[in-house]
Amino acid sequence: MKKSPQIITITHHQTGELIAKGPKGWGFMPFEGKFYIRNKYIKTNKFKFSFIPGFCIYKLLYVWLNLRLRNGKSEPMIAWMYVVPNPLFPFIWFRIGLPQRHPALRVEIST
Repeated sequence: MKKSPQIITITHHQTGELIAKGPKGWGFMPFEGKFYIRNKYIKTNKFKFSFIPGFCIYKLLYVWLNLRLRNGKSEPMIAWMYVVPNPLFPFIWFRIGLPQRHPALRVEIST
């Protein structure tokens, strides 16, 4: 009997806006307390580049993303994207990274 994949749903805690939803695995990869999510599972087009760079010694160069909400408010620097990623970590290449634990996010895992 084949086991069903876990489905991860990430919403904005205050507004309930759906941010990402998909099966845990290659496209929705948990790594180091974060999720690296393929664009196909991102359910909003409200992420905007902040042009504030960041650097990780082994994952390399990323840019912070802000989330613009429907109510006009913004969650600054809530996500990131590696724009010069380490070739040894293909699951982070040009994917949006979101923390698994953040006070502005609600993460639900179902089977």
